[in-house]
Amino acid sequence: MEWINNLTPGQQFALFSLVKICVAVFAVVLPMVAYSVVAERRISAWIQDRVGPNRVGIPFTNIKLWGLGQPVADGVKFILKEDFTPAHVRKVYFWLAPAVAMVPALLTLAVIPFGSKLGSQQAVIANLNVGILYTFGIVSLGVYGIVLAGYASNSKYPFLGGIRSSAQMISYEIAMGMSVVPVFMLVGDLNLGKVISYQADGFTSWLIFKQPLAFVIFLIAAFAETNRLPFDLPESETELVGGYHTEYSSMKFALFFLGEYAAMIAVSAMMVVLFLGGWTLPFAGLNEPATSIWIGLLQVGIFIGKLLLFMGLFIWVRWMLPRFRYDQLMDLGWKRFVPLALANIVVTAVVLYFLNAK
Repeated sequence: MEWINNLTPGQQFALFSLVKICVAVFAVVLPMVAYSVVAERRISAWIQDRVGPNRVGIPFTNIKLWGLGQPVADGVKFILKEDFTPAHVRKVYFWLAPAVAMVPALLTLAVIPFGSKLGSQQAVIANLNVGILYTFGIVSLGVYGIVLAGYASNSKYPFLGGIRSSAQMISYEIAMGMSVVPVFMLVGDLNLGKVISYQADGFTSWLIFKQPLAFVIFLIAAFAETNRLPFDLPESETELVGGYHTEYSSMKFALFFLGEYAAMIAVSAMMVVLFLGGWTLPFAGLNEPATSIWIGLLQVGIFIGKLLLFMGLFIWVRWMLPRFRYDQLMDLGWKRFVPLALANIVVTAVVLYFLNAK
């Protein structure tokens, strides 16, 4: 590995960043997306007293592996299906929309610290001092893919879905952004790594206990931002057939599908960082920077374990709660969560003022 030492610091940084991107996206996130779909289908089957996918295993054998080969079968199906583009659509935007919906969810993961260190490298792709601002800036771009899909489809149901999505995401993005302000008032830094360090002293320092209202607002806003039930109004099948992706098929539809689950993973990772202590646990060696690659991998495993708890919650809620009416959705966002988030900021500021005054 001497050739690595011969590289300039800038070249080494670019190389290791590329490696971390490939590992994070292709070795972690995409398999998690694929098996989140399997988990959703199995959990929904369990809730509804059905069997769910349990047949697909290793091809050309009788080894079924409890249906764990289902993502491969689904991927092959999407690739082989005819990529049909209706004649009446606005073709450039129609092709662009799925990518615009997928990419922001992956870009958000760039600033998430999945661990402290792996060897000599930080377990984060880009350790930005304004990580939370970057996150909200990128997340806000996701709505453009859905709006573009609704506009480009040149059809009434997708258009209504796009309009609903734009209003819904803007409404709940305000509440979500305001909910994290008290978190950074307590931490005193916008760097997500510093947020985790603040929570490294034990369970009592986790911000879910210090800011429970902020956590609840962020969690519910996350459901609205990812278009998950009970806030899936942009694609509600009973009203809009399929909403913004009604006219899509094959891999373009798959990109919307992947984008939704990637967004769930990204927002779950944000909640782990902001409220559940990130990769830390109050045990020896697990709340301090890793001293070996094995401890680093264990910290990454702890982070993913916490993340999977939120993914399970997303899936469970979808199959347990009914869909909101659209007026209820907007009323909840503007008349309940925005005032609550603002009040939480004021109360936190007053408490910190008197604590610091002493």
